[in-house]
Amino acid sequence: MNDYIAFCGLNCETCEARLATVSDDNTLRKKVAEEWSWLNGVEITPEMINCDGCRIDGVKTVYCDSLCPIRQCALAKGFPTCGSCADMETCDKVGMVIGNNAEALSNLKKLR
Repeated sequence: MNDYIAFCGLNCETCEARLATVSDDNTLRKKVAEEWSWLNGVEITPEMINCDGCRIDGVKTVYCDSLCPIRQCALAKGFPTCGSCADMETCDKVGMVIGNNAEALSNLKKLR
């Protein structure tokens, strides 16, 4: 199983927050913080942009670590990803991602 596939099916290897972390790129951290602040309607600072991957041991953004309802649900159920859940395709939580991202859905189906 690819450990860089997040609980929701997104590929952490291509996530700009992870890329900024592994390359210690403060310019990219600033860009991600600005985008995520706008998308989420909250202030996110560049210092908050540190993540090794959703399912990888190591640092996570505050959102990914403790606020993401998808990650919290999968952890509570003991699932390695949402692909292990029988309710995946009707779930409102992961539906926010897989409804708009065919690659994430495909990744989860492969991990079943």
